[in-house]
Amino acid sequence: MAAAQDGDRRAYEKVLADSVGLIRAVARRQGVAIDSLDDVVQETLLTVHRVRHTYDPTRSYDAWLAAIAARRAIDLLRSHGRHGAREVSDEFALDMHPDVGDATTQTERSQEAARLRQAVSELPPGQREAVEQLGLKEQSLAEAAESTGRNTGALKVNLHRALKTLRQRLHGDS
Repeated sequence: MAAAQDGDRRAYEKVLADSVGLIRAVARRQGVAIDSLDDVVQETLLTVHRVRHTYDPTRSYDAWLAAIAARRAIDLLRSHGRHGAREVSDEFALDMHPDVGDATTQTERSQEAARLRQAVSELPPGQREAVEQLGLKEQSLAEAAESTGRNTGALKVNLHRALKTLRQRLHGDS
């Protein structure tokens, strides 16, 4: 490190490369998880770079480095502790939790549902019956034909016309 302080680039690169093992060992002793070791190594090397002028060549480089690494490890553990105490992450629960939306969204949905009910009620009787049986009650074509006494072709035509009319009234589509 003394040579690196004097501007020897190769010595600096070598000392940094040789420091990684000690940094990892210190971080593990502090209780840093294996998947976070690289974060401690990176932060420690950045700190070493920033404060390299403070190293005293008459003292042990390993002790100086170990002190910095221990501090960076503790910083990381504190950071994870703060985040862990505040953040809850359960992907399954998040995916399974229904999005109820805010009051504005629910009001808009209620208004859209009311507009749809109004538009369906204004359809001619044959079209309204086709929408109710095939769309709202989700009956098959055969079941709807049996319950209404109409043939399947007439129900298909009425449903097609009803959907076209509803699209035009609700969305202005052609």
